[in-house]
Amino acid sequence: MSNTKRVCVVGASGITGGELLRLLLTHPGVDLVCATSREYKGEYLFRIHPNLRGRTTLTFSDSTIDAVLKAEPDAVFLALPHGQSINWVPKLYETGLTIIDLSADFRLKDPRAYMEWYDFKEPHPYPDLLAKAVYGLPELHREELRNAKLIAVPGCMATAAIISLAPPVKQGIIETGRIVVDAKISSSGAGAHAPRLDLHPFRTYVIRPYEVVHHRHTAEIEQELSRLTNREVKVAFTPHAVDLVRGILTTSHTWLTKEVTEPDIWKTYRSMYNNEPFIRIVKDRAGYQRYPDVKYVIGSNLVDIGFEIDQRLNRLVILAAIDNLMKGASGQAVQAFNIAMGFEETTALTTIPLYPV
Repeated sequence: MSNTKRVCVVGASGITGGELLRLLLTHPGVDLVCATSREYKGEYLFRIHPNLRGRTTLTFSDSTIDAVLKAEPDAVFLALPHGQSINWVPKLYETGLTIIDLSADFRLKDPRAYMEWYDFKEPHPYPDLLAKAVYGLPELHREELRNAKLIAVPGCMATAAIISLAPPVKQGIIETGRIVVDAKISSSGAGAHAPRLDLHPFRTYVIRPYEVVHHRHTAEIEQELSRLTNREVKVAFTPHAVDLVRGILTTSHTWLTKEVTEPDIWKTYRSMYNNEPFIRIVKDRAGYQRYPDVKYVIGSNLVDIGFEIDQRLNRLVILAAIDNLMKGASGQAVQAFNIAMGFEETTALTTIPLYPV
């Protein structure tokens, strides 16, 4: 294929790195030329990601900028822990490569916000790159993503919250100073080197709240929703670790600014998302799925959105379900890559969700 792009994945031995490899190996426009890992340098990819056995004989290369540049890639995916991409992006950016960063290091536009939300001792050292980075949520930033050179892939829980809240916020039908988001997230969100409480004996049968009042994804949600409405949006956000391997469900409690009907809410979502390839509105009175449920998005890049009006309290409850490794991370990264590189947006992402799981 004449438009084939040479691609590297940095941090390829982790969970999101492995998911990137799975997607990119099926992408007709991608030549996967390197996958890095400090821990597993020289080892076959399928020894760490057994699902890739028989699909590639590539081995992990050294995790250095020089090793990556030696592979002469057109694009680099950074699947690194928060705080590490900041050491890679400036040097890679100088070369003119397209960078798709799955960490939080370039998501926030305000350099000082990193002191509040990510424990930086000083403001972000590269405010110029923060300004150039495109927040990689195609539903809100598709045009900016075209030919983008630095893409900051959104956080997984932030993705579900922002996409599901954006239409009513944009239409002004909910209060923007009082939004409460409750999130349930699976164990794969903790990464390959999960802390003790995310190990199987501690995670099984659990519904555990954590970072109850100051979770870092709050900053992304407020930033993106505020940009939509050109005024400050405030969100109370609380996540819960639950006994799932994949998936996120967000339940957002919002208060209406005017009287609305169910058809009004349908119109609000359709006006913004009617042609979106990965968004489904789920509000059914029959069948197995009445509202969004992570069980029916696993393995896909879909976002299922549902809602219910609470007439008694003038409340709009909004639900969203995603696969945290797909639309919440690697799938969304590939979607943004496709747009930036001129591929059909859905390339390598059309898998129907697995069922049953």
